[in-house]
Amino acid sequence: MPAPAPDLPRQAILAFIEEERAAGREPGRRDIAKAFGLDAGGKIWLKRLLRELEDEAHVDAAEDGSPVRKHSALPAVLLCEIKSRDREGDLVAVPLEWNETDQGEAPKILIETGRPSRSRRAGPAVAAPGIGDQVLLKLSRLRGTTGISWSGRVLKIMGKGKAQVLGIFRALPDGSGRLIPVDKKAQGREALIPKGQTGDAQDGDLVSVSLRREGRFGPPEARVRERLGSLKSERAVSLIAIHAHGIPNQFSPAALAEAESAPKATLAGREDWRDLPLITIDPADAKDHDDAVHAAPDEDSDNPGGYVVTVAIADVASYVRPGSALDREALERGNSVYFPDRVVPMLPERISNDLCSLRGGEDRPALAVRLVLKADGSKKGHSFHRILMRSAAKLSYQQAQAAIDGQPDETTAAIRENILMPLWAAYGVAARARDARQPLDLDLPERKLILKADGSVDRVIVPDRLATHKLIEEFMILANVAAAETLEKAGSLLIYRCHDEPSLEKMRALGEVLASIGIKLPKDAALRPVLFNRILKMIKGSENELFINEVVLRTQAQAEYVAENYGHFGLNLRRYAHFTSPIRRYADLVVHRALIATMKRGDDGLPKATTLAELREVATRISAAERRAMAAERETTDRLIAHFLADQIGASFDGRIAGLNRAGLFVKLDGTGADGFVPASTLGADYYRHDEAAHALIGERSGESWRLGDRVHVRLVEAAPVAGALRFELLSEGRTVTSNRSFKKAARPLAARRSMARPGRAKPGRKR
Repeated sequence: MPAPAPDLPRQAILAFIEEERAAGREPGRRDIAKAFGLDAGGKIWLKRLLRELEDEAHVDAAEDGSPVRKHSALPAVLLCEIKSRDREGDLVAVPLEWNETDQGEAPKILIETGRPSRSRRAGPAVAAPGIGDQVLLKLSRLRGTTGISWSGRVLKIMGKGKAQVLGIFRALPDGSGRLIPVDKKAQGREALIPKGQTGDAQDGDLVSVSLRREGRFGPPEARVRERLGSLKSERAVSLIAIHAHGIPNQFSPAALAEAESAPKATLAGREDWRDLPLITIDPADAKDHDDAVHAAPDEDSDNPGGYVVTVAIADVASYVRPGSALDREALERGNSVYFPDRVVPMLPERISNDLCSLRGGEDRPALAVRLVLKADGSKKGHSFHRILMRSAAKLSYQQAQAAIDGQPDETTAAIRENILMPLWAAYGVAARARDARQPLDLDLPERKLILKADGSVDRVIVPDRLATHKLIEEFMILANVAAAETLEKAGSLLIYRCHDEPSLEKMRALGEVLASIGIKLPKDAALRPVLFNRILKMIKGSENELFINEVVLRTQAQAEYVAENYGHFGLNLRRYAHFTSPIRRYADLVVHRALIATMKRGDDGLPKATTLAELREVATRISAAERRAMAAERETTDRLIAHFLADQIGASFDGRIAGLNRAGLFVKLDGTGADGFVPASTLGADYYRHDEAAHALIGERSGESWRLGDRVHVRLVEAAPVAGALRFELLSEGRTVTSNRSFKKAARPLAARRSMARPGRAKPGRKR
């Protein structure tokens, strides 16, 4: 019989290992057991826990007496791209989506080759991968000193890579051309395209080329493989990101045929809710409307002060059947991608903008959840229904807010008292439970690019954050929780939306940043969202407010889709699933199908033969698609702003240091939010060293320092709109910090620091 687990969190074990390592000691299993006072049963539990932590790539587990080493963790299974080969000819991969500004240099992963060991469970054969392929890897740690700390076993090849380089074709008078690469890292490394190898490319086209020759001297030669579109046309900047990230943007004829032939849903097999005055509240420029809401006081005498809130979501599952061409296309996309100049939808417009758009006055199929809230905002109960509805009104957030504030227009005047004000009252009730739950409350303004008719940037704005935004968000969260609860209770498989707590490394880094502005992070405080909310409240209204909000955001783990639940840290919820946007997210479609199957309300639900392993793979794929979309959206915004600033070379701007590494500083400008780079070589006549603990670049001789979050004044010296890259020159001076211990230490000459270093003393009985 397994030993019972002590009342001891895993994080406490990891924290102890980290503290011992920081003190120069190497704790073994016996040391850990002694430190926590574990008895014989607890030691058995510890042995099992350390094996689990090694399987999850949190530690290098060990036998008794040997040290247990903690290391920075990557997920046990990760989607990666094979980038190169090492000196031995073995393939090397990196995580597919990795932000070096926030996360540092991407870890390299050695692809395992050869026959699997006997201890490894046999699996299906996997085709040989190659450079450029996207692969799903099972990770494990390497203990060698080759500079590569991870190895990966290929579970599946998710996409075959294309031996291609993307760039802008520039025609030369002699009929040849040159390629300006779109990758920021490749800036300045142009390729020559000989006459006769330019295909049908015209000046200014986005093209895909294959490199033909690359010598030690001079630029490489290339051949145009494909003309992808002209960047001279309107609203075409997003083409770069679409092709660079391999985002599918053309539907197959089979998928389009299915969409066009789909009949409108009828009342058959549905409850008739067309008399319930549900309304949609969306952005003013929204083209599809997939959620509608209604609220009314609960007439049950056992629930005084309570409300009944109804959330209805477009029934996409009735049109997108499992295994159909539409379903395969939706899974490949994973989600819709929203660029400033276009949308790449997950589903064809016939589905997203017509059959499943909850238009006012038109019959539409929906899945609805009826939520009964108590006066304190807690949920008394809920139920799901498959319905036919008819939206009573289509409102924008601004329109609804104005009516609630007592300034209705012609549309909202008729529905203010009987529809909008009950919704507002129900939100007030729901907000009580939200405030008691204390989810993470970050306040980061979201910039929006307003484009001209030609697709260039007219201006950058930060839209107002209205109470009606929060109203809809809160009701959607309640519906998502109800979906997860219903499916869990029924024993159904589903895809969860999960968010892990911050890692110990990130918490330590946050503590160091807070210490630099005089705020101490409690070491013994429980790791809950309320801890971060207290910090954010302390800096509210100060000059550090935006900076600390951004640092807290970076401290958080990345949310993901999983088939096995581990909770949502940011929302402070034990179970959470995405249910409210099946038009634009495949995860929501899976949840809809699971609900339909659970309710036994049709033959278009989740197939009975669906396995947990299949949903794990779906969750991994759509999580990767989400990260792909985020990267593509961010890069497109960067390119548009770089175009916007390209004619302002020499102008100066105020900003803040948003990131740094040994190569230099990343600066975010006020107003536009544009990101640019200041090379370390341009900072001054000193050698600037990157001190990770201090989050700073520090001059060896002068002690002059530049720290994360510092306000700076910069001059724009170069703009590369195609790559979305800006280069700045620093105009303001650094500072020599003497009040912070880490800065003092970092400012000492390197030789002096080495001479002062002492090996950690081992406690009696500890083995090194």
